[in-house]
Amino acid sequence: MRRTSRFIRVRRSPDNHVTTPHTRKATRAAAAIAAGVLAVSLTACGGDDDSGGDKDKDGGNGDTGTTVTLPELNGESLEVAAVWTGAEQANFKAVLAEFEKRTGAKVTFVPAQDPIINFLGSKVAGGAPPDVAMLPQPGAIKQAVEKGWAKPLGAKARAELAKNYSQGWQDIGTVDGKQYGVYYKAANKSLVWYNAQVFENAGAAEPKTWDELLTAAQTVYDSGVTPFSVGGADGWTLTDWFENVYLSQAGPEKYDQLARHEIKWTDPSVKEALTTLAEIWGKKDYVAGGASGALQTDFPTSVTQTFTGGDQPKAGMVYEGDFVQVNIGETKAKVGTDAKVFPFPAVGDAPPVVSGGDAAVILEDSEASQALATFLASPDAASIHAGLGGYLSPNKNVPNSAYPNEVQQRMAKALIDAGDDFRFDMSDQAPQAFGGTPGKGEWKALQDFLKNPRDIAGTQAKLEADAAAAYGN
Repeated sequence: MRRTSRFIRVRRSPDNHVTTPHTRKATRAAAAIAAGVLAVSLTACGGDDDSGGDKDKDGGNGDTGTTVTLPELNGESLEVAAVWTGAEQANFKAVLAEFEKRTGAKVTFVPAQDPIINFLGSKVAGGAPPDVAMLPQPGAIKQAVEKGWAKPLGAKARAELAKNYSQGWQDIGTVDGKQYGVYYKAANKSLVWYNAQVFENAGAAEPKTWDELLTAAQTVYDSGVTPFSVGGADGWTLTDWFENVYLSQAGPEKYDQLARHEIKWTDPSVKEALTTLAEIWGKKDYVAGGASGALQTDFPTSVTQTFTGGDQPKAGMVYEGDFVQVNIGETKAKVGTDAKVFPFPAVGDAPPVVSGGDAAVILEDSEASQALATFLASPDAASIHAGLGGYLSPNKNVPNSAYPNEVQQRMAKALIDAGDDFRFDMSDQAPQAFGGTPGKGEWKALQDFLKNPRDIAGTQAKLEADAAAAYGN
């Protein structure tokens, strides 16, 4: 069906199946998200904010107080693994520092490589797994449980989740009826960020439809600036491009079926989506550096090169989620003035709105690891991270004022207003070998497609072969 007012992805059941909301509530919630992000190009408020590291332990609720009681853990040590780098890693370390301050424990951040499930496998095999891992896919949580690595959350962490999270966000961290994951970080992955000066110089307008996006791109191109920056070295950015186009164009039912591999990647709907993508990826000089340059451009660089270079940046636009703000913060551009954003345009009857997230999962069960999971499920932890920017929390009790600017506040409110009616990133639901491994599966097939957008049939055949092998059907 393509007639709902907005489409939102969801992954809610522990067996990796997708539940599609078909209620008026879902339509209203989806519309709320879209309404929220439609206004995010407004001028942002100030960006300076207290990290929360000096919060009074006896304070009240909200972003300046304490809402959860933590044990004394003097002498205890923990390792936390995540693939986060740069500012994203630094901001998370600020949250861990607050946990150290309040408990006396020592926490070490362990940089992990993608796919993190393989990284963890090597650590487990060596007898030294981290105590807690931040897993970016529901499929990875399920895999960690099946391998016997993940440990269920204790009563205190579960109570904190029940108090602060909608049932849908609890469900996606559940496997076989047991709670394993704390979805600490969420993402709105249906945003296109643009250089405001480039658009102004070109006379380009924010598009609402795919055809209008193509018009804006041509206008930017005619002004002397390459329209798009694409981080093709990171295959996940390409799956996000595809999924936004597919969800809007094919509709939620087809999306759900493809996510479960109930229809094949050789389906005509996939051909249509790839054909649409080729209107940008295959357009000469529309992608910074061309296909070869894009395939050597990592995600952070794809963002920063859009907002550096004055009137002549390497590109005028870059597609990706709310977390782009962290990378924009590494440039002189200001979110809301120099760097603005519009929702991913409607390819079909309605624009897509998609979500992703990262969950804390315990690998070494102890009082300290359970306490950290409890802390990460609390508004206290999320409020610190929120104030540092480039972050959204699915925790409904994080005050909106904790976010540092109007852009973040609107996106956070839209996420919370959606309640249980949301959809989760398709590739994150897939088996890791297909949807989350560099150089393999969907990541590699779409990188090859970026290199040769004319080979639609070959791309579909490769996607289907890899999907069939990974799903086992």
